[in-house]
Parts: sequence; C-alpha cells; structure tokens
Amino acid sequence: MERPCPTGDSGEAPRSPSPDHSADTAPGRHDRHERRHEHEHLPQPPHMPTSAPPSPSPPTRGHRHSVSWEEARALAVRCGRAAAVRGGRIPLDGALGHVLAEPLVALTDLPSFDTSAMDGWVVSGPGPWKIREPAGTGAKAGTGSKAGAGSEKSADADTDADTDTDAGSGRGMGILAGQSAPAALADGDAVRIATGARIPADANAVIRSEHAHVDETRGLLHAQQRVLPGQDIRPRGQECRAGDQLMPAGALVTPAVLGLAAAAGYDALVVVPRPRVDVLVLGDELLTGGLPHDGLIRDALGPMIGPWLRALGAEVSAPQRLGDDAAALRHALTTSDADLVVTTGGTAAGPVDHVHPVLAEIGAELLVDGVAVRPGHPMLLARLVKENAAAGPSERRSGARGEGPYLVGLPGNPLAAVSGLLTLAEPLLRGLAGRGPQVPYRAVVRDEVHGHPQDTRLVPVVHRVGGTADRPEGNGYDGGSGTGTGSGAEHVVPLRFSGPAMLRGIAAADGLAVVPPGGVRSGTEVEILDLPSASAMPWSEGCFT
Repeated sequence: MERPCPTGDSGEAPRSPSPDHSADTAPGRHDRHERRHEHEHLPQPPHMPTSAPPSPSPPTRGHRHSVSWEEARALAVRCGRAAAVRGGRIPLDGALGHVLAEPLVALTDLPSFDTSAMDGWVVSGPGPWKIREPAGTGAKAGTGSKAGAGSEKSADADTDADTDTDAGSGRGMGILAGQSAPAALADGDAVRIATGARIPADANAVIRSEHAHVDETRGLLHAQQRVLPGQDIRPRGQECRAGDQLMPAGALVTPAVLGLAAAAGYDALVVVPRPRVDVLVLGDELLTGGLPHDGLIRDALGPMIGPWLRALGAEVSAPQRLGDDAAALRHALTTSDADLVVTTGGTAAGPVDHVHPVLAEIGAELLVDGVAVRPGHPMLLARLVKENAAAGPSERRSGARGEGPYLVGLPGNPLAAVSGLLTLAEPLLRGLAGRGPQVPYRAVVRDEVHGHPQDTRLVPVVHRVGGTADRPEGNGYDGGSGTGTGSGAEHVVPLRFSGPAMLRGIAAADGLAVVPPGGVRSGTEVEILDLPSASAMPWSEGCFT
C-alpha cells in the first residue's frame, strides 16, 4: 500500500511579480501560462499556528501562494520516496534501464575456477620446461567426454605445427577455454593454454607467448623474463565469492550491470518497473505540423516532453492532444491508470485554463500550487483520486475512493515547462522508479547573472574550460560584465536566450544554473541541474541521465 505524500511545513511565501525584462514577456497566447493577477504580490496575513501541519489547499481559480523552489523540489522528492516500490522478475534482455528492487548477490565465485589471463604456456615448477600436449584436448565441459583424464603426451613433433592438427578437435592447440578440467600438470612440464582456459592442478604460473622461447630441437620452453608464482592466473574468487553483494538495491541496470549479473549466474533480475506516464497536451492554438499561421503556433512540448520523460526512466504513452476542453481533461484524468500524469499548459488563471477547476471538481489533492521560480512559476503538483476497485459494492456505492496518479502541471511556454519538468517531475519520477534523489553538484558561473528580486531563476548554461575566448557561438551569454573567471578552470557560461517561451538556449545548454534571488556575481558557485538526455538512454524505447 502506498503511503500518503508527507507535505509537512510548505514554507509558503507570497508570489513575487515578474521582473521587468523580455525573458518573462514573450508574446503569444501562452503568456497566460506565465502571468498572474497583479494583487498576488501583496503581503498576506501570517498563518495561525496549529497543532499539525496544514493540509494542502483545494484547487482554486483565484488567489494562490507559491512555495520556494527548494521546498517544491524537496516535496516532490518526498512524494516519490513515499510511493510503494514494487518489484518484478524480468529476463536479462528486458531489464536494461530498470532499477534493482533487491541487491544483486553473486550466485557463484567469479571466476568460478582458476583461469589463464593470457595466451601462452602454463607451467609447473622451475624451468626450463618440457613441452607437453594435454590428453583429450578439444573436449568441451559438460559433453560427457573424459577429456583431461590421463597424462600429457610428449611433444616430439614440431610444437608450432598447428597446420598438422585437427582444427575440429583442437589437438595441438593446448588447453582451450570451455574444456573440462585438464589433467594435473607434472613438475617441470609446460602446456599451451588460451586466455580463459582452466588452469591444470599443480600449475604455478602462465608465461605469455611473447615472453617465451621454444627450443624446438630439444622440446623445451624457456622464459625470457623472471617467472613469478601465480603470474597471469586469475584465481578462483578473485572478483567475488558466492554470496557477496555486487550491486545494492536501487542501482540502475546498465549494460555493465547486465554483464555482471550474467557472469554471476543470473538469467533474470528483480527490478522496479518503470513508472508509467500519460502526457496531456492542452491548448486549442497548437498545431502538429506546418508553419504557424492565423494565431496558431506549433506544439513544441509534445515532441519534447515525452523523450525527456523516457530519459528519466519512465514509460510514456503517446501524447493526448485535448485542446482547451474541460470535459476531455476531466475524462483523461479520471480514467488514467498511469503512475504520473503530465499536463502542458492551462495551469494559470485564464478563461480557458481548465487545470485548476477540473482538479477541484474531481477532488484532487493540490500539493504544490505555484513555485517561486522563473521561468515556470505556474507549475503545480497534485495527487489525483480514483474509484476504489477493491472496495465492495456497498462501499463503491457510498463513494469509496483511493489515491490515484500524481499529476505534474507544466506551464505552456517551452522553457517554463522544462523548469517544471526538472523541479517536480524529475525528483518525483526518481522515487517512483526506486532510485535515490539526484546528488546535486555545483559549478562556478562565469559573468554576472541577473536574478529575480524574490524568486529563484533557472538559466540555461554550457560547460566550458578556459577564459573568455570560448564563449558559445550563436547563443550568446546572459549579460554580465564579460570579465570571465580569468583562469583555465572548468566553469559554466549562461546563455542569452532564456525567456520562458524560448527553446534556442535550452537546445544548446548542458544544464540549468540555479540562480538565487538577487542574482550572482562572476566566479560564484551555483547548483547545476543536468538536462535529461534521450541520446544517453538507448534502452528507452529502443534507442539514458
């Protein structure tokens, strides 16, 4: 059973007015997703103290408070972690990109027997060594053959005459990988061995082919370098012993983890299924093809949000384009069986912004209603309700209801939507997928970055190493003094195209810099939010951060 999302003290603060610059005044009907009523910046009466944290307010269409960016993100983390983590067994070939629901424990020693780390000669005792040919070479383990039983044969013939051997049987090639246990090696003997082949009993070293000299006339092997006991032998259990924990629960299943699991004896893994996400695109003004015309604009969020959600580890349905239709939105929200519903647009208080009224109508729990961040302040986080299918007939008739999917409402402007994606959806999805919160990192920002008087600002940046000469071409930088850091240290450079309706900056960016209220000076360290990269997740929809 899922636990309720712990809201706690939300740290609510009055909404601040938008700064007076073009970044927050982009033209177009999507302005309604970034603007609020003028009275919303007025001081509000303090909350009266209570014995318990206040419940989230029901969705309303008028006056609303916004929480700080830090609190909104922390609440999304808590909501994701409060969700019940369920596990299921999936074959190895389908587990890529999932998260381990339980620790990966070695089922066998690795390696499970002593093996040769190199092609060369396996020897016993001091040299020079008499070259031998093992009996039964070429027999594979598990075939029922008695290969390896008996003593080695003397190599009276040319030891390099591989052309005279039976390629099918492997005779003359020595001990090969995949053969059953070879016979014990007598003191003073040497036998050819391939990388990965099983080491005979009583052998004490492997001499690499390039470090060996064969006296064909006398049938002797000489070492050209000092031979150390155990050299180029991978002993049993060198990497792990059966029962060792190889990876903890919560680890992402990468290609390397798949290989490790296979080597450790697994055919399937117990993983957390990817969270399922429905995407609802709102707005009558949106086109799906062609050039903008007659007041209509292209939908930039439908093609962008789905791949980014997949890069965050989710399974995403095809976007549903609902227009400005309150009935269609209500139906989509009340019938979704996803873990998360993401809406784009309609989160403000305009005449056709239906998200808040519909959430109020269906009795949703509004957890975050506006965030003090620019761009993206009209974002929201809610918990939907659903009819309790497990309840009995009488309970269903009386209206028994349970917790449904989470909903993240993104503003309609593209960069504002990306802000909401990384502020609310990304930390929530990490919890739903069984992954821990992303560890924040900081970097020095070059040049002064202007901030909002009261709100956090998220600014597209690129990573650079060097001085001022390496400014990103074509996208500029966000004002500032231009003095740079004056060193060759790694830093980030803010990009100029950072308005809420702009995609040019985010398309060139490596991440978003978290700029506190009031801005920062050149050389200041700021937190960086990495952008999810669909190209880095080839296991998402057949193509991972």
